[in-house]
Amino acid sequence: MQKRSLFLTFEGMDGSGKTTQMRLLAERLRARGRDVLETAEPGGTRIGIEIRRILLDAANQELGPTAEMLLYFACRAQNLDEWITPALAEGKIVLSDRFTDSTLVYQGCGRGLGAEAVMTLDRIACRGLVPDLTLLIDIDAETSLARAHARNASQRHSETRMDEQSLAFHRQVYAAYHALAAREPHRFRIVDGRAAIDAIAAEIWKAVEPYV
Repeated sequence: MQKRSLFLTFEGMDGSGKTTQMRLLAERLRARGRDVLETAEPGGTRIGIEIRRILLDAANQELGPTAEMLLYFACRAQNLDEWITPALAEGKIVLSDRFTDSTLVYQGCGRGLGAEAVMTLDRIACRGLVPDLTLLIDIDAETSLARAHARNASQRHSETRMDEQSLAFHRQVYAAYHALAAREPHRFRIVDGRAAIDAIAAEIWKAVEPYV
């Protein structure tokens, strides 16, 4: 008998530890015999990785908010068609590092494009797919930027365009995440991202285990 598919997303400010926690959860789920697909946005597919380079390259400061939003959804649509939808149809657990909630808070709120524009594109690109559970790894804007800048300095990569936005922008994003979680408490679980890695992983497992 095919196991029930599950779509889990990780959200939060840059530097919150989403990627690490998603990997740890994937390992735990596989140890329990579940088939898991891990993906990330922007990125995921080969085409998505090409789009990611445009979106995050610090050289592309002239990229406008509307074009930015459209590129995120182009990446998401490809991810959905190529990876996510087939995996869910096969009964897999799909873990995604970011999804439409990121666009709601960064472009809808941070860029001022509004939730209506974001959700119009979501209906086209995602065709009604909503995560079963969203894990919001919670750190404040100041901590987020400090971690991101430290990471960027150590890795010396060019994917810094979003990190270079103002503190006011990132504070707007932080507030928007919490407003979104308050509107959808049945879907969101807020996890303290300042705790130790093992403590965060334990809190995430407590939220996820009832679904698996």
